[in-house]
Amino acid sequence: MLTIIGCGNLNRCDDAIGAIIAQKLQKKLQKKFLSRINIFDCGTSGMEVMFQAKGSQKLIIIDACSINSSPGTIYKVPGEELEELPEINNSLHDFRWDNALAVGKKIFKKEFPEDVTVYLIQVKDLSFGLEISSILQPAVKKVTEHIEEEIRHFVFKQKNKTINK
Repeated sequence: MLTIIGCGNLNRCDDAIGAIIAQKLQKKLQKKFLSRINIFDCGTSGMEVMFQAKGSQKLIIIDACSINSSPGTIYKVPGEELEELPEINNSLHDFRWDNALAVGKKIFKKEFPEDVTVYLIQVKDLSFGLEISSILQPAVKKVTEHIEEEIRHFVFKQKNKTINK
């Protein structure tokens, strides 16, 4: 199973970019590959990320980032480089997807995906609002295309495994 999770706050302009990409992929692809792919908009819930990822062979996370680069810059990063254990005194409200990667491995062990890729897109505007900045539209298109290619590759590998059995 391939799981794709978009993260972000739909009420904070560009922060919604991961959730928006996940929603686009759901509309376009989920019915086509229903038995092999799960696509979720997990909003800002790290706990939901952890539970939705359980049982997957491969996990893709999409989110916004704000690291002082040019708006629309795309980073494709292996998940193990970003996973972070939460501090002991954190409440569940502070539990993010990077915490979910670390804790999911500890709790679910072999049921948690080892193959994790994270797409981060540099934002321009994190103010309250419902629209993402127009400068990010090319990044949305490019990340969507990259993920569609990863889906095709994953499905092709799964079909070959079935044929070769």
